Amino acid sequence: MFKHRKESVALFGGSFDPPHFGHREIVKSVLEILDIDKLIVVPTFLNPFKNKSHYSPHKRLILTKKMFQNLHSVEINDYEINQQKSIKTQQTLKYFQQLYSVKYFIIGADNLKNIDKWYNFEYINTQITWVIATRSGYELDTSKLRDFKILKVDAPISSTEIRNKKDSINI
Repeated sequence: MFKHRKESVALFGGSFDPPHFGHREIVKSVLEILDIDKLIVVPTFLNPFKNKSHYSPHKRLILTKKMFQNLHSVEINDYEINQQKSIKTQQTLKYFQQLYSVKYFIIGADNLKNIDKWYNFEYINTQITWVIATRSGYELDTSKLRDFKILKVDAPISSTEIRNKKDSINI
């Protein structure tokens, strides 16, 4: 009997409110440096640390699919959006662990300050290697992480900046 090998993957979750070229640069860099079969991008229904999103979950999913449509080995997955509620990272990780060998979880450096406040952080921290995308103005304090890789990204842009520029144009 042959034992089927699970594909090795990295997960990149986030609000993607909206997705931007900084996110795309992160994904392109990850595909170059990590030994994985696939990168799975998982837009949230609602970030557990926020009470609203600028764009609807459906709109963010469409925009995220468009942003990454031409990148080989990238899958946009609607698991969290389909839950129709805010989902904790631990739940998402367990879901994908049933299907894949989840090796990495990609985050921006802005998440490091409060990462130990994530629901069941201890469990997540033992299961994966963190990939931290650098971000201007954010310290790289990795002392709480068991295993990590630093991904140097030179994309000085954020979803908040995009929304603020869009809002100022509409005024």
